[in-house]
Amino acid sequence: MAAKLAEVLKAEKLLLLTNTPGVLDKSGQLLTELSATEIDALFADGTISGGMLPKIAGALDAAKSGVNAVHIIDGRVPHVMLLEILTEQAFGTMIRSQ
Repeated sequence: MAAKLAEVLKAEKLLLLTNTPGVLDKSGQLLTELSATEIDALFADGTISGGMLPKIAGALDAAKSGVNAVHIIDGRVPHVMLLEILTEQAFGTMIRSQ
């Protein structure tokens, strides 16, 4: 729903808060930036599964529909929205269409 709303509003960014650090690889390491091609590969090999599937699908749809960046971040971290947007350190996964 949030991804679709971001598309309709032509939002610059979409922040999705979840209970994980972001998208993790098979060894549990945070993937800080993903493109559509990389996401397709992670779907195919089973790295992205379960509850992360609808989040990533919505994020990718929003990115492909004009939202410049979608961030999946851990909502349990204090001030994570500010940290993700205002610092150089990645606190989650950023998804872009390309």
